[in-house]
Parts: sequence; structure tokens; C-alpha cells
Amino acid sequence: MATQKMFFSGFGGQGVLMIGRNIAYAAMLEGKEVTFLPSYGPEMRGGTANCTVIVSDKMISSPLIYEADLVCVMNLPSLIKFERMVKPDKFLFINSSIISQSATRSDIQIAYVNANEIAKNLGNEKAANMVMLGAIVKKTGVVSFDSIEHVMEKTFAGKKQSVIELNRNALHAWE
Repeated sequence: MATQKMFFSGFGGQGVLMIGRNIAYAAMLEGKEVTFLPSYGPEMRGGTANCTVIVSDKMISSPLIYEADLVCVMNLPSLIKFERMVKPDKFLFINSSIISQSATRSDIQIAYVNANEIAKNLGNEKAANMVMLGAIVKKTGVVSFDSIEHVMEKTFAGKKQSVIELNRNALHAWE
């Protein structure tokens, strides 16, 4: 496996940090080298939130990235600002439930994921981030579904245990 540089962005409250964190933890479970660097505005819910994740089979020298193998955008401002970060022939994941605008580039692989709509049909729109996470894992194979599910069991332990099944269903709901 080569180094995978990933960038996730959206409004606070959409769960973009959780997408990145789950990939990072799953990669660690698989014995890979990982960095996770979150960033969010002071508003938390509703403000901008993003994170970078790097997964590699060799030591990572810096958590900062300026171009990415994968960019995931959960809202329109993120698409406008970060589409240019995607390396040619690499991946852009767009939450098409919220973003009606298409990507402007033709030199990248684009996945339109109607994450909110799928999550709503499963019973809870808050699981949109898990739908997106499943699409990313399915399309890229950056980590395995088994590793993600193991991480989810830890993430949603205790009081949150009641949402494990919903999130597992959301993880496997895209295509």
C-alpha cells in the first residue's frame, strides 16, 4: 500500500471529524502508520470543520497536506474551497444530498453520495457521515469494513450502543 493522503470537510455537526477518526483508528488496527489532524472553527456546530488523515505503510514525516488522494466534502463551501486539492486521477466524494453543484474538474474520480437521503431512509439523518464513510471504504479500500466495524463498536459503546446497528446499516447502504 502506498501512502494515502485524505482531507474531510463540512459544517460542524456533520461528523466529518468522526469519518477521519474512524479511518485513522481502523488503519491503526491494521498496523499502518497514521496521522490525524482535526481543525474546526470556534462555532463547533454550524462552523467549518475539517481534518486530514494520512495512512501509510511507512513512517509519515508530517501530518500537513497540500494535495490529497481523497477529498470528501459534505457541504458546498467545502466543495468550492477544496476541490482543487485532489490529485489528478484521485478521488472526490461529494455529499449530493446537500450539494447540488457538480464538480468542475474532469481529471479526477468523482463519487456523488446522497448521504443524507440514504441515512434518512434508514431512520436517522445523523448517520449521513457513516454512509459517506462506507462509500469511501467501498470505493478506495483504504481500510477494511471489518476494521471500521470494530472501531464503531468502540466508538458507540455504553450509552451510544443503541445506534450501532443504524450506523452499521448506514456503513453498507451506498450502492
